[in-house]
Amino acid sequence: MTEDRIPYRTVSDLLSPLCDYASKKKGLIEDTLRNRDAFDSEIMNCFVKRPSDLIQTFYDKWNLDPKEATSYFYHLSIADNYIRKDRIDKNISYKADTEYGTMDITINLSKPEKDPRDIAKAKSTVSTSYPQCVLCKECEGYHGNAGCDGRSNHRVIPVTLDHDTWYLQYSPYVYYNEHCIVLSKSHTPMKTCRQTFIRLFDFVKQFPHYFLGSNADLPIVGGSILSHDHFQGGNYNFAMADAKTYETFDFGNGVMASRLYWPLSVLRLSSSSSDAIVDLADRILQIWRDYDDQTVGVLAYTENQMHNTITSIARYRNGQYELDLVFRNNRTDEEHPLGIFHPHEEVHHIKKENIGLIEVMGLAVLPARLKQEMNDMRDYLLYGKYTESIEFHREWLDTIQSKYRWNEDTVMINLQQEIAAVFVEGLRHCGIFSFDEIGNKAFIKLIDKVKGTLK
Repeated sequence: MTEDRIPYRTVSDLLSPLCDYASKKKGLIEDTLRNRDAFDSEIMNCFVKRPSDLIQTFYDKWNLDPKEATSYFYHLSIADNYIRKDRIDKNISYKADTEYGTMDITINLSKPEKDPRDIAKAKSTVSTSYPQCVLCKECEGYHGNAGCDGRSNHRVIPVTLDHDTWYLQYSPYVYYNEHCIVLSKSHTPMKTCRQTFIRLFDFVKQFPHYFLGSNADLPIVGGSILSHDHFQGGNYNFAMADAKTYETFDFGNGVMASRLYWPLSVLRLSSSSSDAIVDLADRILQIWRDYDDQTVGVLAYTENQMHNTITSIARYRNGQYELDLVFRNNRTDEEHPLGIFHPHEEVHHIKKENIGLIEVMGLAVLPARLKQEMNDMRDYLLYGKYTESIEFHREWLDTIQSKYRWNEDTVMINLQQEIAAVFVEGLRHCGIFSFDEIGNKAFIKLIDKVKGTLK
């Protein structure tokens, strides 16, 4: 008689029956996703090297080839189920051509919704400050609590940036190839300063196949975590990296600067000397922090509240160091209470959240609700079928309906393209200097201000 066998295909397929068994045997307090994740992380921890051994292996490989070291660590993070690839594979991802380049669009389905039982449990759990946040080094090997997912199988690699210890890890919900996080050993707030640029280049010099970027350090224009200083990087080429040059400037000292043709306002500095770029970038940051130009709505301060900052991305390419400086301002007003240079209300049906580093570079991370809503949009455009879920999109749908001859074969393709166009429009809202007479004059005025301080 042939024995029936379960067709295991992933680590999760193997772990799921163990979690089921543990739940029945009261090994888990409650059969919630968070508890199951914590339990199976502990199981996988039994198969992962001790941190000291893993670090030794990583740097043995790094001494031969940095790319081999990161590839080893990345694939280990998948194999030990810290990166839950089975969930990431559920994301809907596609590319869309725009006037600025080919954008990456992702409908994020990989982050599970919170279980009401976990939420209720969190209310009754004694407050703890350990770890202080999900980016703290103390998360390595931690079983987890009501406010922090279990990460028993999690490992980090120490790296030296600007003579200080930072830690390299991968995002558990990677949005692109080898999506890594480099975090400070201390739970200190995000801060964009000269040391930011030095640290970015120190990392790129050690891992030249990776880019590394820093979110802005202010609410609205920053990332989702401002309480812990960190960077994001990886082995991926975003559309912004290949953006066309709109105008060039020569600041001297061997540094060339290019204004990129990009929805946000970006100045790219390039040189064979990273030190020269750091000096110039620091000067630009200092000027921008205190810069006013009401012709484009820029005020550096209101009631002692700072508004100007920079998102920065470093890379090494074709024998040159590059640093992209993205000018950001987080001022609000009555018309735009969520941010003047933030996606405006007319695009909130697609993208309302902050435009952080990943979106700045051309990857849209869109909410999971769009998966079902796109199916409802499809029925509305093809058959005029109305459902409550499309009310949020109805004005926009009526606008794009006349652009195409909608049919079964092309409706989803066209919808994807139009969603990408809305994302790009949201990025434009975040741009401070538009590509028109007013915006161009204002940008040149800022450049001249920088040049004036270099004489």
